[in-house]
Amino acid sequence: MIKILEKTIQHEKLIFTNQKAVYWEREKTLIISDLHVGKSAHFRKSGIAISSQVLHDDLEILENLISFFEVNHVLIVGDLFHAGHNSDLEIFCDWRNRFPDLKITLIKGNHDRISPKFYEEYCIDVVEKSLQIPPFTFVHEPENNTDAFSISGHIHPGVIFQGKARQRIKLPCFAFSENQLILPAFSKFTGLDTRTLNGGFNHIAFSEGIIFDYEGKK
Repeated sequence: MIKILEKTIQHEKLIFTNQKAVYWEREKTLIISDLHVGKSAHFRKSGIAISSQVLHDDLEILENLISFFEVNHVLIVGDLFHAGHNSDLEIFCDWRNRFPDLKITLIKGNHDRISPKFYEEYCIDVVEKSLQIPPFTFVHEPENNTDAFSISGHIHPGVIFQGKARQRIKLPCFAFSENQLILPAFSKFTGLDTRTLNGGFNHIAFSEGIIFDYEGKK
């Protein structure tokens, strides 16, 4: 079930979800990062048995979000793909063909190594480094720039909670400060980085049935 938390950032209404995406209401745009299409197939090539169901599940979640918010535009701040051409791309292409009127924009990340012809064929607008849609600048890797508010991914941020029985619980999160917002990885086939963002950030953590502000340190 989709759970939401609304915040006003840079005078814009952003709707955070427990499905690892942000909806920008004014632009009717869903913002995600790090879908990593092709990662499971890449592992299978190396002899590691990872089912393609991982990708099917991610795309089903994305489809549900598109329907829930009546999205016109999906903006991906990097790493839509994980490697070069492999069998998972066929799954993505079939999914993409079901949404001919949906605009998709990709700010290229370090893993996006698909040929330009592929992007053109499947109507994916590609931005090499950064995209400005005021008041935000969209990039893949976080930028601590005091002159602009950036929205990025790449890090796969997470937070750790200490349970009553001393168990450590890790949850994915959105991390935000005065001048940037860092999105969690959209794909469930990714780890969590709980160490890189040391101080200066608040967090919106979530699990399957809840989303909440968390101001504690990781």
